[in-house]
Amino acid sequence: MKLSIFVYPAMGVLLLSSAAFAQKGGDATKGKEVFEQCAVCHNADSDEKKMGPGLKGLFKKAKMANGKAANEANVRAVVDQGGNGMPAYEEMLEKKEKDDLLAFLKTL
Repeated sequence: MKLSIFVYPAMGVLLLSSAAFAQKGGDATKGKEVFEQCAVCHNADSDEKKMGPGLKGLFKKAKMANGKAANEANVRAVVDQGGNGMPAYEEMLEKKEKDDLLAFLKTL
């Protein structure tokens, strides 16, 4: 990882520039690739149900289809645990892949 540090002592400012800092959480582009396996059952461009609920605007909603708040922790829990016919991805996806997936879902 390349890290650049810029110090402006007169202004009391320290700026860090790095891809890791710029991409807080995951990489939405990589998450779109991870989502390809989800697209069999979930629409990304609509909130209409396929086999599972449509995911467009997921993080803009107050609640998910299961009634829980549409926040990162609850979405990650559904991905990990599955349910209602959805397989559990806790062991099938690495943490980084799930971070990327969540970053992508936030763009919908």
